[in-house]
Amino acid sequence: MGAYSFFQRTSRAFHDHPTFSKLLAVATVSGGGLWAIVERGREYHAVYADSGTKETKKKRVVVLGTGWAGTGFLKNLNNPSYDVHVISPCNYFAFTPLLPSVTCGTVEARSIVEPVRNIVKKKSLKVEFREAECYKINTVDKKVYCRSRQGTNLEGKEEFSIDYDYLVIAMGARANTFNTPGVVENCHFLKEIEDAQRIRRTVIDCFERASLPNLSEEQRRQILHFVVVGGGPTGVEFAAELHDFVKEDLAEIYPSLNDLVSITLLEAADHILNMFDKRITAFAESKFKRDGILVKTGSMVTKVTDKQIFTKERATGETVSMPFGMIVWSTGIGTHPVIMEFMKHIGQVNRRALATDEWLRVEGSNCIYALGDCATINQRKVMEDIAEIFSKADTSKSGSLNLKDFQGVLKDICERYPQVEIYMKRKQLKNIADLLKSAQDNAEKQQNIEFNIEKFKSALSEVDSQMKNLPATAQVAAQQGAYLADCFNRMEECERNPEGPIRIRGIGRHRFHPFRYKHLGQFAPLGGEQTAAQLPGDWVSIGHSTQWLWYSVYASKLVSWRTRTCVISDWMRRFIFGRDSSRI
Repeated sequence: MGAYSFFQRTSRAFHDHPTFSKLLAVATVSGGGLWAIVERGREYHAVYADSGTKETKKKRVVVLGTGWAGTGFLKNLNNPSYDVHVISPCNYFAFTPLLPSVTCGTVEARSIVEPVRNIVKKKSLKVEFREAECYKINTVDKKVYCRSRQGTNLEGKEEFSIDYDYLVIAMGARANTFNTPGVVENCHFLKEIEDAQRIRRTVIDCFERASLPNLSEEQRRQILHFVVVGGGPTGVEFAAELHDFVKEDLAEIYPSLNDLVSITLLEAADHILNMFDKRITAFAESKFKRDGILVKTGSMVTKVTDKQIFTKERATGETVSMPFGMIVWSTGIGTHPVIMEFMKHIGQVNRRALATDEWLRVEGSNCIYALGDCATINQRKVMEDIAEIFSKADTSKSGSLNLKDFQGVLKDICERYPQVEIYMKRKQLKNIADLLKSAQDNAEKQQNIEFNIEKFKSALSEVDSQMKNLPATAQVAAQQGAYLADCFNRMEECERNPEGPIRIRGIGRHRFHPFRYKHLGQFAPLGGEQTAAQLPGDWVSIGHSTQWLWYSVYASKLVSWRTRTCVISDWMRRFIFGRDSSRI
């Protein structure tokens, strides 16, 4: 504080009194440094004689996308040695699980979004945000080319490029139309905030149009026929939300139209909510039937026009058409064009998503990472590395392996190949030693048995059948973002002291533990203040009490206290006053 006060007084005297302009002051400072003040009007600065340190250039990390994966990465990244640049066409993060609630006014759109700059403004590292979309990735020059969403800037340029040392691709995905004719032109999607707002306006438009005079009853029925394509969680939740909106709110405002409203849910498979427990599927189908929602399974959409939707019924093979007032298309995810072009550039053709390794690195690159809906982990197969695994365990190089020798690599194998653990759980085996012993004929001599490479292959031959891709959910993307941020936070430390499993095809260990998804459960709101939940341990809960669990979990998962307050107040407002039917 004393040195600082001295500098302040000297600086003030230097500027206020011209007589000091000729003063040259030289003083020694602890550590051997010195500083000098020269004539007024000239540049003055600090000179460090032997500070002993050099400023190192920060590694530049470019993040593409502000969805669940990108925001999860930004929230958990706290290493100040990175210069972070974020590129996204949206300057906010949206809590997408509540999008169906936005479509019917249960929750307001602004209640579930948080500006990206609010998320990163309190971080200890430098983060720059640009509202733009990436249209090209150049891996040779390490550049990303972007296009502004604001038209043109003051200099008339709307495109720019950014260099990167590390690139994190978290661009999400778009709706999958399966190239069905007429879908893009005539259907609503439910991926973004803007989609939910358009659906909300269209629902009100349909009721207002149906209220006009000089329309026949048949025309009103067509206008008020709402079709949902896709029996997954999003489609089911939207159908339930729409039903509640119509019966609880719009029926009071448009009493003459109440009996003319119909909701149809189309699903190409045999049941809706296929990824859930069969008990939840059965309950959802029976509840929708009681509520008057028509569920048509085995119906594949073949074409959509401006007034009719055509489906092929698997049971009969016939093509059926039905008129509609509005269609919401929710049938899975597709690949963004820029990701498709990037995959062609790096040799990943005929894929729906970027292939990464277990550390989320894009295959064939050491500095590009991909996570979230735009990527999928290409888990290595045990049988591809079976000879190398055997060699690592066979430390004596005898060509045979007993169970005692195998103990040294058990943990690393289970960590490197998670399908081994899944297979053992399915077979009710305690550990991999039991798996190896189960392949032997003589149970009495299993403890002393020695395995050669062929017996080893036989024991693990069915393990790879348990490999499954991770679901494209917000839960997976958020965990991947947090995992990758933790890796970046400890990059230098783990370079010196690797913590991952042993390298099967190499020497030493991997820097980090591979990514492991931890399933925390999933919800399926079914309307009428009833929700179905499938939680870890195959625990299934259905009913009104589960709805309150849903409220609690979603409120806790919101990104900020502002959004939590807004969403909870929206829920309370809906309980007291109902949903707003204004067309805004």
